[in-house]
Amino acid sequence: MQILGFDTDPAKPRAINQGRSYLKHIPGELIRPLVEKGSLAATSKFERLSESDVLLICVPTPLTAHLEPDLSFVISTAQTIARHLRRQQLIILESTTYPGTTAEVLGPILETSGLKCNRDFFLAFSPEREDPGNSEYSTSRIPKVVGADCAEAQEAACALYNHFVARVVTVSSSATAEAVKLTENIFRAVNIALVNELKIVYEAMGIDVWEVIEAAKTKPFGFMPFYPGPGLGGHCIPVDPFYLTWKAREYGIATRFVELAGQINSSMPQHVVHKLACAIDAHRGKGLNGARILVLGIAYKKNVDDTRESPGLRIIEMLEQRGAKVSYYDPYVPVIPETREHKLLAGRRSLDWSPTDFGSYDAILIVTDHDDVDYGELVANAQLVIDTRNVCRRAGIVSPRVLPA
Repeated sequence: MQILGFDTDPAKPRAINQGRSYLKHIPGELIRPLVEKGSLAATSKFERLSESDVLLICVPTPLTAHLEPDLSFVISTAQTIARHLRRQQLIILESTTYPGTTAEVLGPILETSGLKCNRDFFLAFSPEREDPGNSEYSTSRIPKVVGADCAEAQEAACALYNHFVARVVTVSSSATAEAVKLTENIFRAVNIALVNELKIVYEAMGIDVWEVIEAAKTKPFGFMPFYPGPGLGGHCIPVDPFYLTWKAREYGIATRFVELAGQINSSMPQHVVHKLACAIDAHRGKGLNGARILVLGIAYKKNVDDTRESPGLRIIEMLEQRGAKVSYYDPYVPVIPETREHKLLAGRRSLDWSPTDFGSYDAILIVTDHDDVDYGELVANAQLVIDTRNVCRRAGIVSPRVLPA
């Protein structure tokens, strides 16, 4: 099998063709042998699309400012493919989207080529399933869901994925496969919202939510642990539920439960900033205006370099709006990349790890609990640590200078 990668950023194909990886979790040692034997190449020239028998569309599907689906990347990619589409090609959409996108949006655009869907070319949907930073479950070990609207497309898509995943799970249609992905992420979003709300309730009662969860998860049935935090991040969980709420309105259905979960999760950065402000007031005798804050971790989850939808970025902006002087440390994010939502933060650089400087900050706010951080050294040198991830206690560090948030 020969793989040809496409990206509009020419730096990425150039890196691949040189046997280098631009992704931190994929070492170049895995890519280089494939490039050298001719199994892997990359390009930014779309005219080469006709060379491939199968085209996988893996583009962003963000939200607009009004929390509505932004399919601009899917649409523009489909329009480009249509100009180069040939007979007998299989097109598989992997980008998360609302049920009906593959058949109702992608198919008609591809048919502008003059070819007929599921007769001249074939179309399927297979959602990506990835847990960045999880070394136990690599792509090949995660079952692949495949849905198509004709038997030939289903069979062809299954034949492809059977080459490199342990198990392929078929469903009856592309819309069903699209719904599977949304259901997986909505399940997580709703349960995280539940424990976030419980955290606030138990906090008012003087009960430690982390202790509650640890005890509750000893039940061998009927309970699955989820954990609170400073807010949701990543390209899936904060975004995907709103794809369903938008589509549901077409049928006159209000997804109140899903939308409430989104509101709770979206409010967590405000809760963290409020807790931080109260802690500085109580322990340092000052407000946020003029306070020096060090944010530890701005990746959206531990041990990855991905900042998409990261609550850390939003928290930095909120703190600075209240007059705080904010720096950050993240061993995985040396420079904040440009994003659509946080343009003013682009280009800021992580500080070096410097324990002797920690005492100069009024507070250090742990937003991301990376494993390769010496939390003992952090706490020993800081005046005040606000821990949103319970990482200090998990590391066995108990100190009056550490407060939960």
